[in-house]
Amino acid sequence: MSTNKEKLEDTFEDVEVGEDKKKLSFGYDAGYVDGFQSRKERPTGSTHIGDVDFYEEDAEDIADATWNEVFRTCCCHTPIEWAWIFLGICILCFFLYFFLLGLELLGTAAKVIGGCTAGSILGEAVNPVAALMIGILATVLLQSSSTTTSIMVSLVGAGSIGVNQAIYMVMGANIGTSVTNTIVAMGQMGNGDQLERAFAGATVHDMFNFMTVAVLLPVEAATGYLAALTAAMVRNVNVSDGESWEGPIKVMVEPLGSKIIIANKNVIEDIATEGKTCADFYPTVCEDPSNPTKSTCEVGLIGCDKSTNQCPAFFQPGASQQDDQVSGGVCFFIALVILVACLIGLVTILQKLLLGMSTRILYKATNINGYLAILIGAGLTVLVQSSSITTSTLTPLVGMGVLQLEQMFPLTLGANIGTTVTALMASLVSDNVDSLQVALAHLMFNVTGILIWYPIPFMRRVPLNAARRLGKATRIWRGFTVVYILVMFILMPVVLWGLSTLFEQKSKGLTVLGIVLVLMVVGAVLWFVYWWRWKGGQKTCLDCMGNRQARSSAVRSLPKDMEYLKKKVSALIDHTGLPEEENEEGAEEAPLVAAEEKKVPEVAPASEYTSEDEEEVEGSEVEVAT
Repeated sequence: MSTNKEKLEDTFEDVEVGEDKKKLSFGYDAGYVDGFQSRKERPTGSTHIGDVDFYEEDAEDIADATWNEVFRTCCCHTPIEWAWIFLGICILCFFLYFFLLGLELLGTAAKVIGGCTAGSILGEAVNPVAALMIGILATVLLQSSSTTTSIMVSLVGAGSIGVNQAIYMVMGANIGTSVTNTIVAMGQMGNGDQLERAFAGATVHDMFNFMTVAVLLPVEAATGYLAALTAAMVRNVNVSDGESWEGPIKVMVEPLGSKIIIANKNVIEDIATEGKTCADFYPTVCEDPSNPTKSTCEVGLIGCDKSTNQCPAFFQPGASQQDDQVSGGVCFFIALVILVACLIGLVTILQKLLLGMSTRILYKATNINGYLAILIGAGLTVLVQSSSITTSTLTPLVGMGVLQLEQMFPLTLGANIGTTVTALMASLVSDNVDSLQVALAHLMFNVTGILIWYPIPFMRRVPLNAARRLGKATRIWRGFTVVYILVMFILMPVVLWGLSTLFEQKSKGLTVLGIVLVLMVVGAVLWFVYWWRWKGGQKTCLDCMGNRQARSSAVRSLPKDMEYLKKKVSALIDHTGLPEEENEEGAEEAPLVAAEEKKVPEVAPASEYTSEDEEEVEGSEVEVAT
């Protein structure tokens, strides 16, 4: 053992391996845990996963490791350890599969619930701001930027909206798609450290999209930059009609998902392009209600599988619109339960697998070149056919501390590129050049955003620091995550969309009202900024969130605190020998009984006092006081 110890110490300089090395709780000794629980106790000062102060270490404090150390840590194990690792990876794949299934069901259920609303708002010809907000709301409702983009392509092909308007909707779809990984980050609300990191990792996607739109929206409105660039790119391009390409992950997940629920995208597209309403598709009719199939049924929002001709479990012959939307709501809830359960399983297994591994080894393995990370993110997204799936899968890793925020950022940028590649492949096999132009506009929007915010380190820190601030806000109050989603993805788009539509009604009264409301909103924003920065607004808000979190924590811990107090009171009674009171009535009567036992003499009127009585009363007072 001493020879083996000396050999390992040459490689693992910060890990002391000996006879007392500690077995991991998962069953194998992968990280050579040294028995210490804090970097302050460890002679080298290095941090290992599982330390009590793991989340207190800053990325700048992590020492560098060699690739030789990384290789030995990852690949040098005994046969028993490899068996445990294989078992852990199998369990990890199980949870990952159902996590992806949960995301698939979440998106499908969202299409069923909000499909009619999304289709109706996408079919409106509006100004740039309204188009942007419609893109956000439609993608939040459908939980898929790919679906939103495909509907936009259909609208452009049908002549319902122009390419310019579709470009603004694409910008909004880019923002709306980032709500999914923000919801996934909420699954780690049980741990404040993990929630802070996970929420920062999720919102770095939001910050990039919001900031890119803030720059390019006025540029596009003033110059038509994206429209002109993509028009030049599709000039003299010939496309042919064909079948769309499906990624391998979608092929793996879809068979089980299609047994549960299928969203009929044709309903959404028909509402957007042909001006139909949801009522036109209901009630659903089947020739044989006992054996519904796609060929024998007229379906609504919940469709049937065209490849197998079978209808899913949630399909109901003769269903009304409300029936389908209720089914979608139930499926949405089931999807959230699956997501949370699988997220807990993924995090637990990953923690077991990585327990005891030095952070400098881990960060060396994940600290790849940023531009290479962009390519990896794009490749992963092409495989899974969704940027939401890529970022949602990586978000728990950031929460655990496996990925740094600086590494999550380029992977997120790559995911944005990857989701446009999918749309490009779909547009190349269509028979409409305009669809290709919209897909290229989506690509160039993200490429331009990357050129603005990533190459220059100073610009790169802007979205990173904004995401960190949002993560720290969850540390003060965990309910901030819900408020953030409601405000940024629902309230703000609805308000701005409503204001912009006032200018589209061709009415002087509504136009004047719109101007007044816009001035009021601008004034309110300026006053808020002044109050926040110079009138103590920031401190007031932070104190309010801190108080809310303190009350919430106090309520959660109240049963344990009461049990603790009961034990302490019981111990105190045993120590002092005081009689234990049976009930509240006995507690109220106890002072009266004690007073009667004292038999304090009644005080006579002053006129009846004698000198002897006064002495007797004084003696009684002393006795009562005692």
